[in-house]
Amino acid sequence: MSTTDPGTSVHFRLQIDGIDLGPFNTCTGLSVQVEVEQRREGGNNDFVWQLPSRITYPHVTLTRPLTPDSTRVTRFLATLPQKVKRGTAQITALRPNLSETIVQWSLRDVVVVSWTGPTFDPSRSEVATESIELAHHGFL
Repeated sequence: MSTTDPGTSVHFRLQIDGIDLGPFNTCTGLSVQVEVEQRREGGNNDFVWQLPSRITYPHVTLTRPLTPDSTRVTRFLATLPQKVKRGTAQITALRPNLSETIVQWSLRDVVVVSWTGPTFDPSRSEVATESIELAHHGFL
């Protein structure tokens, strides 16, 4: 298991179909959006009906500095050309010691849509990071 970053208060562990891809420092996109159609009722000027229609789930992106756990993601990505399928993912918010769970989200019909590796530029002093982006069809 990799060491924790003392400057981070929460880590996020990602598992897809039971495969542990390790802890990440950042998780964005955990949200639900309900589209609303507005309908005006003839003769009623007091309000406009707000009718819920579609529910959408933005992509979830997890990011971390390169660690030995990065090889787990590489191994997982190497299997995608043979079997791209929708799976189940668990994102678990952990305390800095990586053993205490704060909360867990389960996502259904998950597909990895993007992985971005580090950019190496010797003129800039930045941490090398990787990001993985997931599309999904909601929470379990």
